[in-house]
Amino acid sequence: MKVLVTGTAGFIGSHVAQVLLARGDEVVGFDNLNDYYDVSLKQARLARLLDKPGYTHITADLADRAAVEQAFATHKPQRVVHLAAQAGGRYAAENPHVYVQSNVTGFLHILEGCRHHDVQHLVYASTSSVYGANRAMPFSEHAPAEHPLTLYAATKKANEQMAHSYAHLYGIPCTGLRFFTVYGPWGRPDMALFLFTRAILEGKPIRVFNHGHHKRSFTYVDDIVEGVVRTLDRVPGKDPDWSGERPDPATSGVAPYRLYNIGNEQPVELLRYIEVLEACLGRKAVMEMLPLQPGDVPDTEADVSDLIANVGYRPVVPVEAGVANFVRWYREYYRV
Repeated sequence: MKVLVTGTAGFIGSHVAQVLLARGDEVVGFDNLNDYYDVSLKQARLARLLDKPGYTHITADLADRAAVEQAFATHKPQRVVHLAAQAGGRYAAENPHVYVQSNVTGFLHILEGCRHHDVQHLVYASTSSVYGANRAMPFSEHAPAEHPLTLYAATKKANEQMAHSYAHLYGIPCTGLRFFTVYGPWGRPDMALFLFTRAILEGKPIRVFNHGHHKRSFTYVDDIVEGVVRTLDRVPGKDPDWSGERPDPATSGVAPYRLYNIGNEQPVELLRYIEVLEACLGRKAVMEMLPLQPGDVPDTEADVSDLIANVGYRPVVPVEAGVANFVRWYREYYRV
């Protein structure tokens, strides 16, 4: 099977490409290697793919309509895993136009490519951030998510709605995956685990928002990747039990469309996450306690019952094992 994977120089995309190649798929990678964070890390991720049989890389921007059209026309992928995006909710407040260009216009170009080239299934990354002001725990795909608190979350919610419209109008099977806080080796330097590790090793204080009391469904990258690949293999259809009088946001009776949460079912308090990191590093953190930031939510908790029932998988890696794996990778990669 030939799969177009966007964001292959990124954290999750590079891992997904590795797994697809290992099982014998052809992978066409698409990434612009932008400088939102350290480009050398992106290049190092990509270097692990470039010499593998079955991998082809395209360096281009999703917002470049002609480049995306050419990628589809030249390579004719059977399925698409769309993971490229402008990430980071706080960055959106300072650079809103970048988010819309990448996450909305770029996603439109992917949808158009799928439409014109008979793609069998589009799997795309959404985010737990779409739940926004929701407080009913655990977060369920079947509950409305109409109150995003960041522009990043709003762009991802827009992706879900755009995908439904294309699934309805053109019959493109689309599956959206709401990722919960992802961490692990080859992670993003703007994420808490990366920032904390660097600061602790350098003897600098770490900024701990909400005084460390918020909880997150921290999800190890291998668990995310397993969920992505399994959903890629499960093409959705229309839901025969769906009702327009009681519309279920997670499915559709008028489109081959599905939404799934992918997150660890056991939320962990940030202070516990830091404790685990301290144990793995053998050093104590100096913590600067700060209030909850605008756009942040106090807690997240993933309901993955649909993922278990329909895809046959649940995230299983505990933070103790996942953080230890990250620290081993970090020390080896940065030689510290």
